Amino acid sequence: MASKAVDLIYWKDTERTGMVLTGLVVGLLSLFQLSIITVLSTVSLAIMCCTISVRIYYGVIHALKWGDGEHPFKTYLLDISFSGEDAERCTQRAIVMFLSALNGLKGLFFVKSLFESLKFLVLMYLVTYLGRLCNGLTVLIIGVIAVFSLPLFYKRHQEQVDGFFAKIQANIDNIKDICQRLAQGGGPPPDSTPGGAKPKNQ
Repeated sequence: MASKAVDLIYWKDTERTGMVLTGLVVGLLSLFQLSIITVLSTVSLAIMCCTISVRIYYGVIHALKWGDGEHPFKTYLLDISFSGEDAERCTQRAIVMFLSALNGLKGLFFVKSLFESLKFLVLMYLVTYLGRLCNGLTVLIIGVIAVFSLPLFYKRHQEQVDGFFAKIQANIDNIKDICQRLAQGGGPPPDSTPGGAKPKNQ
């Protein structure tokens, strides 16, 4: 019985996720043919037509005394409470994140770390090829699909994905180690003993 309830909840969550994903993708695809003003106004009209129809239907049902007259969208009309302390905390966090990102970009552009700047240079070079293949809207659509699809894929294939990324991380660590040793003049590899302790000679 419990497993059936869990399956039902999972199915409902999946259905809602699918509806949200479909709406976002259809809206973004519409931007290829229509302006954003047209898309937003059309979506607003469609939502308003649905909500007003439902509101009138519930009003007629209440007038005929077939219903209790409760507002059909009562749960969506609740006020969003946001205290001054929460607003101040979020503002401070946003400022800290912005300044951190700005300092990171300054370090990349003004070569604070040669290795990190070179990685950023290669990334930007690859992005130029991506810009030739597709525009920003296409990338946004792919990103939306990935945000909704990748968590489900990860849940189903968690062990294989973790193993794959572990191998990639090991290769990246090896390449970093080689580059650091070359930058330092080709010294010996770092000691692999925990804490850097040297084994005693017997």
